[in-house]
Amino acid sequence: MRPFPTTGRWARALAAGAIGLALAAGLATPAVAAPTWTGSAASGPAFSVPQATLDAAVACGPGTTNTSRPVALFIPGTTLTPEENFSWNYFRAFRAAGRPYCSVELPNHAMSDIQVSAEYVVNAIRAVQARSGQKVALVGFSQGGMIGRWALKYWPDTRTKVGQYVAIDPSNHGTLDSYPVCTVGCAPSIWQQASFSRFLGALNAGGETFAGINYTSMWTPTDEVVFPNLPPAESSRLNTGAGGRANISTFDVCPGHVADHLSMGSIDPVAYALVTDALDHGGLASAARIDRAVCLQAFQPGVDPVAGPARFAAYVAGAGFQIATYPRVFAEPPLKAYATAG
Repeated sequence: MRPFPTTGRWARALAAGAIGLALAAGLATPAVAAPTWTGSAASGPAFSVPQATLDAAVACGPGTTNTSRPVALFIPGTTLTPEENFSWNYFRAFRAAGRPYCSVELPNHAMSDIQVSAEYVVNAIRAVQARSGQKVALVGFSQGGMIGRWALKYWPDTRTKVGQYVAIDPSNHGTLDSYPVCTVGCAPSIWQQASFSRFLGALNAGGETFAGINYTSMWTPTDEVVFPNLPPAESSRLNTGAGGRANISTFDVCPGHVADHLSMGSIDPVAYALVTDALDHGGLASAARIDRAVCLQAFQPGVDPVAGPARFAAYVAGAGFQIATYPRVFAEPPLKAYATAG
């Protein structure tokens, strides 16, 4: 586990360009070493990713060792790293407010097989819980708001290590947008987030939530990426299972509030207010508790009003670069054996 830098560097274009060009050139992926962790019925399947690689993906801010309150573990969305998704908004705001946080970087900008990326989340949950001495509060955007559910489902020991699950525009039931995008091939994780994918069928079979964990799922009805997020069957909504569930539309707080997908995970003041309200109330946000003054705010806390627009433009451009350049496949990755057993 590495410390999270207290000052971020904004090098999206160069970093994304180097990664994308390398992938497009077909550079070989390093061989994966034998897993160092053996699975069991209680702890789940063995990791396929080397332990050192998993550990290097976890970064933490100040005040996350032996804490008196849960640490927020941030998980980025598809096409993004934690630096790109959260360093210029949430992390700045959390540092200023003294809120403890860590993050986990998913491989390949969260574009590759989500089943493998979930191993990074499992390892991060274990590491942050051990570091903090408290149950973890997962905070994820888009794919990052859904992937934790895969970790909880197939690695049962994580359910005792997570107390709160807060998701911003999560792709819980996928998106119809994947189908036109994937007609010419697309990244594995985009296939898996298609509305009727085998991956989502496995994820949502049985109860969607677990006892002992409080879940808040929030969304914007004007989401153009996780689509449709409209009643009566919003993609982001969690419908079944144990534990506590709060399903909240931004319209519940600010009727007619217009936000797109990427702004929800980076600059939207309503989303931020719901995230922090959930964290302050055991994982269950309430639209009724949110001060309606948030409806008049341009940016969430942490976003520099001068540099913010340029950062947001770079963030959007970087996401588009990943979509355009990531190597395309023409079918969804097969389900892992542990997800089809029985």
